[in-house]
Amino acid sequence: MLAQRALGKSPTWGGGWCADRGGREARSKREAMQKSECHRSVQLRNRVTDNCDQRTSSSAQIKHRTAVQQRKSSSSTSSPESARKLHPRPSDKLNPKTINPFGEQSRAPSAFAAIYSKGGVPCRLVHGSVKHRLQWECPPEKLPFDPLLITLAEGLRETKHPYTFVSKEGFRELLLVTGALEKAVPLLPRLIPVLKAALVHFDDEVFERGLNALVQLSVVVGPSLNDHLKHLLTSGQ
Repeated sequence: MLAQRALGKSPTWGGGWCADRGGREARSKREAMQKSECHRSVQLRNRVTDNCDQRTSSSAQIKHRTAVQQRKSSSSTSSPESARKLHPRPSDKLNPKTINPFGEQSRAPSAFAAIYSKGGVPCRLVHGSVKHRLQWECPPEKLPFDPLLITLAEGLRETKHPYTFVSKEGFRELLLVTGALEKAVPLLPRLIPVLKAALVHFDDEVFERGLNALVQLSVVVGPSLNDHLKHLLTSGQ
């Protein structure tokens, strides 16, 4: 009986030990799997965090570059020179050929401009609200025509303000003074070549000023101009 009991219990005890061992192995496998999953989730979170940081850094750099470019563009457009280009002054349309005394000149000044700047022409331009006029330093009838009348005739070829107005108006007013006939006739041999240079000029406005000056001169000197017409009609100097 005892032997049978011993024999009957032995299989039950062996089976319980095996089952307990199998349970421990299963638990250890589950724990290993849980640890592995935990590790993978941590790696995934780190990757997501790194990507977010990179995106944030890139967006911050783009914003910084954009802000720098905007500051540069705003500073360039706010300068006085660019503002004048974007919003031209009304006087630029009224006098498109007006010279800028503060700007760099592309070429040397003409003979008339040099004489005028040194005070060789005894009159100055006075800007009026409606039209301009000349202010003479002394009455024009007291001024010698030689060389003033020739100098004003040379100024008819100017293309910039105020030289265009000063030469045209000065020539006209000087021929209106008393005794202009006696003063102008001796200067005809020197005046005709200068007026002819204005008549053959490529600029239409210069041609018009030269023609008007020739008409004004013919009214003053009359038939004395006939001897010089051949010089105006020929192509030579």
